[in-house]
Amino acid sequence: MNSQTITADAAGTWKLGDLPVHRLGFGAMRLTGSAAFHLGAPSDRERSIAVLRKAIDLGVNHIDTAAFYFSSLRSANELINSALSPYPDDLVIVTKVGPYRAYDGEWGTSARPEDLRGHVEENLRQLGRDHLDVVNLRRMPKYDSISEHFGALAELREAGLIRHLGISNVTPRHLAEAQAIAPVVCVQNRYALDRPDPGTDELLRICGEQGIAFVPFYAVAGEGGEHGAATAHDEAVRAVAHAHDASPAQIRIAWTLHQGAHVLAIPGTGNPGHLVENVAAGAIRLTDGELDRLNALRPAAG
Repeated sequence: MNSQTITADAAGTWKLGDLPVHRLGFGAMRLTGSAAFHLGAPSDRERSIAVLRKAIDLGVNHIDTAAFYFSSLRSANELINSALSPYPDDLVIVTKVGPYRAYDGEWGTSARPEDLRGHVEENLRQLGRDHLDVVNLRRMPKYDSISEHFGALAELREAGLIRHLGISNVTPRHLAEAQAIAPVVCVQNRYALDRPDPGTDELLRICGEQGIAFVPFYAVAGEGGEHGAATAHDEAVRAVAHAHDASPAQIRIAWTLHQGAHVLAIPGTGNPGHLVENVAAGAIRLTDGELDRLNALRPAAG
């Protein structure tokens, strides 16, 4: 597989509300450093900007970010603004609100509903936008219900600050709560080949039935999470990768995309070479036998 010639449209398209995006997008979290949230060394600014511009050159038109994605030296939103503004007409920037980090990087008190306008305004300021394409409410563990928070975002949508709404870190019950208030265009949950979760599997199914985009995070990192991409791969993953002349990370992305036409992938990286490989994974077509072999890993991982 010649990764250098493959662009994001190879993965196909889906819509976030009325906004068409390629199913292979880009997660901005790792632009700020070697690992997220002060867990690694800050990134090189020019390299991060180059990665963003390369993503656009490769046809990526869906970027996932947040105001709380920053390291001691770098802010993902500021990098996006510097690299890509004025923004391409077809670029969809998705951000999320709810969690909060102070300037020293420490996690602060989770947002109350009345705090969310400030979170939205901060994303607008950092990105240099007059509205946000999609805002995900990331559910915070201290709140069992998301109704009040989602309702506050729905009011900001009515005011024109937000075009579409999504939710993150949720269960099917939370999706129903949100839909009773306003349309939901996407659901973001942690989901990976080696991390079985029956609840999230159910949510993925519901989203497919209702035409809602399901957008996994840490699909490549797996159990590594915010610390970085998984380096230990099952023999089945390695064998399938070898058959496609691909890397295990590419197979993880391809498996993710094969979970449904409504499933989007947002692998993140600050490495230009990894970016090219991630985008190229959208062109990998797994056979039924390969999918069966990979799917068999999920019960074993549980």
